[in-house]
Amino acid sequence: MSQREPRSQARSSTDHTLAHWLAAEDEGEDAGRLDPDNRLTCHVHGRWIHQCVSSPLHVNPVTRHRWCRACETELPVAVDELARTVTMRCPRCNQGISAATARLLAACRASLSHVSGKARPRLVA
Repeated sequence: MSQREPRSQARSSTDHTLAHWLAAEDEGEDAGRLDPDNRLTCHVHGRWIHQCVSSPLHVNPVTRHRWCRACETELPVAVDELARTVTMRCPRCNQGISAATARLLAACRASLSHVSGKARPRLVA
């Protein structure tokens, strides 16, 4: 059973843009032109990555996405859409950032900037 929300139920003014980006990023990823860690959208949730990054589905101890290896714990996420910031820190050691999490943070920040209209990242597809 898929947890992706039907695209027809999207509600924001960026719906058309979101649907376009989802489709283009799916195509780019399938063709090997886009690394999954560089997506601004989430193919599982059908949303901008910053809108669903706090989901447990985005925690992966194997790849270390949102995971502190030293403490063996998930990294909580704080997304501030007004300030356009995203942070992830280990609640135990206050560190925990891996290369995978750093890429996820960069994607979330780019997603936030795109949605806020402050940046127009180039779509790879």
